[in-house]
Amino acid sequence: MAGFFDKLNAGLAKTRDSLMGGIHRIVKAKSVIDDELLREIEETLLSSDVGVATTSELLDRMKARVREDKYTSPNELTGLLRDEVARILQVNGQTAGVALRAEPRPYVIMIVGVNGAGKTTTVGKIAHQLRSAGLKVVVGAADTFRAAANEQLEIWTQRAGVSLIQQKAGADPASVAFDTLSSAMAQQADVVLIDTAGRLHTKINLMEELRKIRRVLGKRMPGAPHEVLLVLDASTGQNGLQQVKVFGEAAGVTGLVLTKLDGTARGGIILAACYEFKIPVKYVGVGEQIDDLEAFDGKMFVDALFSHM
Repeated sequence: MAGFFDKLNAGLAKTRDSLMGGIHRIVKAKSVIDDELLREIEETLLSSDVGVATTSELLDRMKARVREDKYTSPNELTGLLRDEVARILQVNGQTAGVALRAEPRPYVIMIVGVNGAGKTTTVGKIAHQLRSAGLKVVVGAADTFRAAANEQLEIWTQRAGVSLIQQKAGADPASVAFDTLSSAMAQQADVVLIDTAGRLHTKINLMEELRKIRRVLGKRMPGAPHEVLLVLDASTGQNGLQQVKVFGEAAGVTGLVLTKLDGTARGGIILAACYEFKIPVKYVGVGEQIDDLEAFDGKMFVDALFSHM
């Protein structure tokens, strides 16, 4: 875990410099807490893709704390902001990673998101973690629209040492999902991971396909899927919020996976997603290696974001 904190700390460098570095410079230049100071903090939060609604909430909470606790020094605002960021990240009693229960088995997880977000590599990385924990994992290649998807997923599942169920390109994705779950049940597997398409001819087609996969899984095993994880590229910024909204409506997203955090100054999107949609972050990724994905730890994230402050 310490090793991953170092990766997370390094991965958040651009976001930390943009967000916390900007706020640090603002408070150091002021001698009193006034409207101008708060307005400059607001602008910094917005420029780091924290989002309008989340920024407004953070400022309202900070102002209330300043009034109630009689804060006078601008330097004290950094600690206040840290407290409020930590509070926003605690969504619905959030647990790190996927919380596998003793039952049901197999536990079915759908992975959704746009192409290019790191969806297929995320499937491989989660499969690796679960397999390393001694669980039997079966992966379904339900992204039959993209020509190279099966080949890419095959490479990742081989690295992870887990089974892959696939059909020919262009096959019905729901059929692949059905076969995967049926095979996993026959093998008495612990976990099923279903990779899905991120792009079809129209958004309507894609969303209907995801709904169909959910229906088919539910018919084969009542209650499935048990988790739906949306993979978000952190560098997409506010566009990521639209993805949360659209995929949430179609697929019933239960958790987020934030990828490519190490390459962007827009890591503030994590706060906006948690606050506006009340969907917890389950994993964060800060690299391309198979172990560069870790169950999200809100305290660790806040520690890394506010380090050097």
